[in-house]
Amino acid sequence: MSTAATSVVCVDFGSTFTKAALVDLATGDLLASASHPTTLPDAAGDGDVLDGYDACMRALTEQDPRAPESDVLACSSAGGGLRIAVVGNEELVTAEAGRRVALSSGGKVVLVLHGGLDADKLVALRQAEPDVVLLVGGTDGGNAEVLEGDAAFLSAAPWAGPVVVAGNVDSQPLVAELLAESQTPYVLADNVVPRIGVLAPDSARRAIREIFLSHVIGGKHLSSRTDSRGRAFTDLVRGATPDVVLTGVELLARGLDDEHPGAGDVVVVDVGGATTDVHSVVELDPEESRLAREVVATTPVTRTVEGDLGMRWSAISTVEAAGRDDLHVAAVRRREQPDLLPADAHERDADLEIAAAAVRIALERHAGRSKVVVSPEGRVVERSGKDLREVDLLVGSGGVLRHGGPDAVRRVLLPATGDAFEGGWQLPRDPEVVVDRDYVLAAAGLLAEQHPLAAHRLVRRLATAGDRLP
Repeated sequence: MSTAATSVVCVDFGSTFTKAALVDLATGDLLASASHPTTLPDAAGDGDVLDGYDACMRALTEQDPRAPESDVLACSSAGGGLRIAVVGNEELVTAEAGRRVALSSGGKVVLVLHGGLDADKLVALRQAEPDVVLLVGGTDGGNAEVLEGDAAFLSAAPWAGPVVVAGNVDSQPLVAELLAESQTPYVLADNVVPRIGVLAPDSARRAIREIFLSHVIGGKHLSSRTDSRGRAFTDLVRGATPDVVLTGVELLARGLDDEHPGAGDVVVVDVGGATTDVHSVVELDPEESRLAREVVATTPVTRTVEGDLGMRWSAISTVEAAGRDDLHVAAVRRREQPDLLPADAHERDADLEIAAAAVRIALERHAGRSKVVVSPEGRVVERSGKDLREVDLLVGSGGVLRHGGPDAVRRVLLPATGDAFEGGWQLPRDPEVVVDRDYVLAAAGLLAEQHPLAAHRLVRRLATAGDRLP
């Protein structure tokens, strides 16, 4: 067996850091890991996203000589990640469904429009600068006017960027014809709302991934060279980082089969400099999920992105959302110095307090509330988000947790758990808590399709982690 077949390098090209891990395909063991600041091209044309990758490869090679000859699988959120604009019929149904699907596809939703495109909305769409437009609208066999009108408007504009069409399937032949006339790149997917009360994201997620790989990665012009083995950046990347991480979370929760089980219901909260992401895989109980007032159904796999919660660029809005006036000065310093590293106990305390606020608020927004209401059907439980109360495992990610030690876990993650929250918040009651210190979720997500057994063995590290807290 060749060296290349025994191990794989998994790379995450991040917005600030590029991370790499060398994984043994036979055992799923993490053989080596490395990280380096991500370098993006500047106005003068200097810099290349592969600079950080090369530095990581050198570090991996120092730890294990198999690294240079190993295959490489990569994901990327560099250069702003995947920016998605959603265009739908109406705000509460198809536009909201499209927003949820865009988030679960690893995108950053930069704009949501509804009610039919016009000149003013086109201006807003151009200003948002999306990488992809997700065009949705109408249930299958239902309203076709707005979806077809939006396609005609984009064709006449014309709109040059790629479009994923995931609306009324009866309208798709006409929509495809209209977009083809203006040479607008497009991919057709199944309707995200085939009927009221049903959300079907999988086909649209695959289509967005296809667009990301075929049009977005190369279009960002993050690299103009190849690595030591002649591979371009576009050859290495297999998906958007949040999409890949969510695949890793699904594998962690569900496992492969009875012989390779999952950890049960899982929620992951990733605290970054600008955003705090929450990924959850929670199998829904039909008896408990009585969401008659929600026309867009809840799905087991969910991702939310809180663009106002973060450790550096979003520090000010984080402490404002938490009502922590005492942290305002520290937040301003972090917004002005996003590369700040805590140099003393006071600065470390401030980081942990800001992180705790970001985690708690992000989980509250993801989980929502539950309350008993009286309806024509009698007393029912009305929920506004994803019920996380019975989650088995809470995983924390982000530099503040990876480098903060057990004290960071206790101060940042544990305060967001328990069963005594006022207001009906559906937060995890009694999960086991662990930190993804080695970025194994992204690596497992990259490995899942081609090397599922190695991916499962790798991600199970989190379910059996030695630093898990009771």
